Amino acid sequence: MRVATHRAPNFVLTEHEFELPVDHSSRRSPKLTVFAREVVTPGHEQGDLPWLVFFQGGPGVEAPRPLKLVEKTWLERALEDYRVLLLDQRGTGRSTPVGDLAGMGAEAQAEYLTHFRADSIVRDAELIRRELGVERWSVLGQSFGGFCAVNYLSQAPEGLAAALITGGLPPLERHPDEVYRATYERMLAKNNAFYDRYPEDRDRALAIVEHIEAENVRLPAGDRLTARRFRQLGHLLGMSDGFERLHYILELPFGSPAFLRDVEASYTFARNPLYAVIHEACYAPGVATRWSAERVFPDELRDDPTFLTGEHIYPWMLVEYGALRPLAEAAQVLAEHEWPRLYDVQRLQENEVPTAAAIYAEDMYVERAFSEETAAAVRGLRPWLTNEYEHDGLRADGRRVLSRLLDLTQGRA
Repeated sequence: MRVATHRAPNFVLTEHEFELPVDHSSRRSPKLTVFAREVVTPGHEQGDLPWLVFFQGGPGVEAPRPLKLVEKTWLERALEDYRVLLLDQRGTGRSTPVGDLAGMGAEAQAEYLTHFRADSIVRDAELIRRELGVERWSVLGQSFGGFCAVNYLSQAPEGLAAALITGGLPPLERHPDEVYRATYERMLAKNNAFYDRYPEDRDRALAIVEHIEAENVRLPAGDRLTARRFRQLGHLLGMSDGFERLHYILELPFGSPAFLRDVEASYTFARNPLYAVIHEACYAPGVATRWSAERVFPDELRDDPTFLTGEHIYPWMLVEYGALRPLAEAAQVLAEHEWPRLYDVQRLQENEVPTAAAIYAEDMYVERAFSEETAAAVRGLRPWLTNEYEHDGLRADGRRVLSRLLDLTQGRA
């Protein structure tokens, strides 16, 4: 349903809300709302432009909000050729939110949350496509959005004109344990590179851990700052500006308001708790994860107080992050849940949709070797392997990255 249309400088923004089933496999399923924002440039409102749907990274994070038309961004490039649909994936943004699911028992919370992986998001997109009367559209997936794009190729390729993926070619059949072992190796390399650039920060990190272990340090929202929570600052190291952002936090006086605010803001789940609860499940090809990142954490890295961890979710987080406590029991249920497969490998091997993917050679979040393995398994997929960017290449140099992917799918490269 179209809600409203607004004209802003350089944009015409049309808001849509769709009532969709929580469980696409059940005719009696309750409904939830999925929000999407259609974006064109002025003068193109009535034009016969092809559609491009953007799948945001995450999971559990809504689509970006257009503020102004910035040069060299992916959105600026996309609007030259497309009518762009910014999808707030179920549970995010203006879509029906996932909060603490108050009033539901742990089992009911967990059952509800089983419907928030890429497969459900793609089913949402297909119903939206039909409701909008679009014959085929293209998709652009960043990070977890790439997982959605590959699921789309596997589940409903008839709805796609093209698939463009950046930093998000998922492993198709690898066990989550394999995935997380690979990420720890990447994290060790990133740690070493960071401390090579800023050697004094290793001593600072060690001193901070010693302070935290000796004192009852509280973050602004009231959570205790523990050593293992502090070490999660390492998740910054996978971004193009991450080394500097981390360094500027570590150089602040320990315990100062600025230090505590920046540590808390660097990894918060109060706004998007869904991310932590289903993150590992996004890698589960027909298996239970059983806290994979915790189980395969190498002892020699766990015991090093200066080793900074990455995009890993651990069971202790459901206690130490106050925003996650209401979902702690549900998260434990989900950790033991046997998830269905996400990808139809045979169908991907028969793919006919023009597909291109940027694979970042030193990507800290999505293992390059597994992405290359997937690229080889998807018929006709044209990979672009580059070491020019970190995981956030689409944000750092969006116009060039999107242009390259379009050239690959359209035979210009």
